[in-house]
Amino acid sequence: MVENKDSILSANALYHVYTSKAEDGNVVALRGLHVDVKKGEAVAVVGPSGSGKSTLLKCLGGLMKPSAGNVSLDGKNMTRLTGQELVELRQKTVSFIFQEGNLLPHLSARDNIAQPLRNQGVAPKVALKAADEMMERLGILSRAKAVPAKLSGGEQQRVAIARALITNPRLILADEPTGALDPITSREVLKLFKELHQDDGVSFLIVTHSKEVAAFANRSLELRDGRFVAEHGDDVEITNLSKGRELLVDEMGMVTFPPDLLTRMGGPGRYSVDDVSSGALKLVGESVSDIGEMVLATKCPACKFDYESSDEQECPSCGSSRPMVEA
Repeated sequence: MVENKDSILSANALYHVYTSKAEDGNVVALRGLHVDVKKGEAVAVVGPSGSGKSTLLKCLGGLMKPSAGNVSLDGKNMTRLTGQELVELRQKTVSFIFQEGNLLPHLSARDNIAQPLRNQGVAPKVALKAADEMMERLGILSRAKAVPAKLSGGEQQRVAIARALITNPRLILADEPTGALDPITSREVLKLFKELHQDDGVSFLIVTHSKEVAAFANRSLELRDGRFVAEHGDDVEITNLSKGRELLVDEMGMVTFPPDLLTRMGGPGRYSVDDVSSGALKLVGESVSDIGEMVLATKCPACKFDYESSDEQECPSCGSSRPMVEA
């Protein structure tokens, strides 16, 4: 893979397989993904539960080694670094925010927030002062001495966010960062993210179900069954993601529609199929007129490969399944 000097984070042909001895066998969580986050860019990854979002985030952050493919952070291939080199690279480049918070249970909120600076060798007094300033910024200074067990879910998440921001990272990887927050606090945190993004050039890759959080990003990528099935650019409306969809057909010929698309069609029912010799699939039924004609995408949403007049179902460049889109 040729490294893009403008990228803070990139991945090439990323696969991850969870091995299992169960009857169902191994689970393929990621299927040949290509990811490129430019310096100063905010990217949202959306998709249903089980689509591979959290696995993707962990692989991109070096917390989990992918089964195949490589990940580069700030131009350095993380799969080739030693354990210590990887720790040092992450400390000076990236911070993580997880929905669970992952706070150290025996430390106070103040000490949890200051811990990353202490790990970098910052003097305790300096680290604690910075922690106080960050807590005040997030409205939790009054809870400085409380241990995580004494904090509400929203307070724990704000402590986790403060801990992530205290090192002034160049990239933030976040998994549902506002999921445990009330609407008002969520907007305050999102406002802080926007300030960091617009004023300080901090890059973001955020896994989210929130329309508001996704709209904050420059680009939104939809992940389904370990593949990106849609991508949308600046000023994206999260509802526009319904325009790019992958229809799954099993060995018996049974077609699975995404739930929201089925709702727009009017729900389950009897539909007929027009002539498919043109390569396009058109469903005709009492409620189908709203979604129009479904055709094969002309470009791969993952790597931008141009299919031209080809009717291939799988991208020859990256292996991603070719999605169906509205004409």
